[in-house]
Amino acid sequence: MMRLAAVLALVPTLAAAGPYDGVYRQAANADCANVGQDGGSLKIEEGIFYGVELECRMTRPVDVVNMDATLYTMQCTGEDQIWSERAMLMDSAEDDGIIMVWNGYAFAYERCEGS
Repeated sequence: MMRLAAVLALVPTLAAAGPYDGVYRQAANADCANVGQDGGSLKIEEGIFYGVELECRMTRPVDVVNMDATLYTMQCTGEDQIWSERAMLMDSAEDDGIIMVWNGYAFAYERCEGS
């Protein structure tokens, strides 16, 4: 039994799609093809948030009680800096987009077609 546990610990985990995976517009007229650029789009894929000149690993997910939301620890890198913050994500009640809340800031992002 101990050998099985040791072997399983060494097997790499397969990346799985998360509940918020997709490409999202930063603004109504954003170009969905330009991920991570000003005036473009943002992307969440396999537990990584790709923003403008930054990338954040979405770790330690916690379901928010009585809400369809998840709180993540975001391990971010960008512009020669490394930092960690908490962010909450939830599906928008009004459309197919998401709402992302950082400490003191809330953003609503519309999903790009086909993502």
